[in-house]
Amino acid sequence: MHALTFLASAILALASTASTQTTSIPVTGLLGNATIITSNPQGASYIATLPNLSTTSIRGTIVASTPADGTGVSFQVSSSGFPASGGPFLYHIHEFQVPADGNCTATGAHLDPFERGESPVCDAADPQTCQVGDLAGKHGAIPGPGFSANYVDPYISLAPNTPAFAGNRSIVVHFANKTRITCANLIPLAAADEMNCTTAANTTTTPANPGGAGAGSNYTSAAPSMLGGYGGTNPGAAGGATSVNASATYTAPVAGTSSMATATATATAMGPAESSGAAGTASSSVAASTGGASTLALDLGALVMAGLAFLL
Repeated sequence: MHALTFLASAILALASTASTQTTSIPVTGLLGNATIITSNPQGASYIATLPNLSTTSIRGTIVASTPADGTGVSFQVSSSGFPASGGPFLYHIHEFQVPADGNCTATGAHLDPFERGESPVCDAADPQTCQVGDLAGKHGAIPGPGFSANYVDPYISLAPNTPAFAGNRSIVVHFANKTRITCANLIPLAAADEMNCTTAANTTTTPANPGGAGAGSNYTSAAPSMLGGYGGTNPGAAGGATSVNASATYTAPVAGTSSMATATATATAMGPAESSGAAGTASSSVAASTGGASTLALDLGALVMAGLAFLL
């Protein structure tokens, strides 16, 4: 009887040991496995916007923000333009920002505060054993041509000065063979919104008629080397360009003086160009002192131009 009891106990012990070995999670990093982040700052949001490059048709955004409970980071991925071959495509958080020259190689390796390395391949069933920045490994690669995903990664931080902090790093997109295709910096969403507002004022909300020459400001966005600003339905300075993609010289009186000022406008019209325009007077002492002539209409583009005039 005692022998049977002993045998039964031994069998149970062996079964328990086998079960433990089967379900145990390996430790893959030199500093251990990734830990869940539970105190991310509320309201923190970062965005990476893939650039418009002539070398690839891939476009998209990755938004990283703190979820309501502060645990981990919520990701919203939206992308398009992936080629028919070369996938599935990988994307990761890399440790360094993209330099000004756009060199994706300079972004370094994946964000990997636990020093795991890329081998063995990430097992999505045990995401804590993967590199912190291996988004594709943990949440799925991009099959192409278009891709969108929403998920929470509990191992990433949006708290600056923490090892798993993803902000002010970069997102890099790779072919399946790990060749880097395109990349973008993860920057604070507020800063990106400010940049987008500036871009919108300078380009996407450009009135149909380009402004003319006014040396009080230097506007170099949709109208390369253009002096002056956009003026809505009225020319922004001493007359409008006579055609789309036109260069013209105008002469106008300088405000508060008896002298005349001559300036040249090279304007790229976003719509039908003004066929002619009346000369305006200088809108500020800054413009007058530089010999320019500028009448700015009270629209968003004009307000931006006025600000630039005072800066110059």
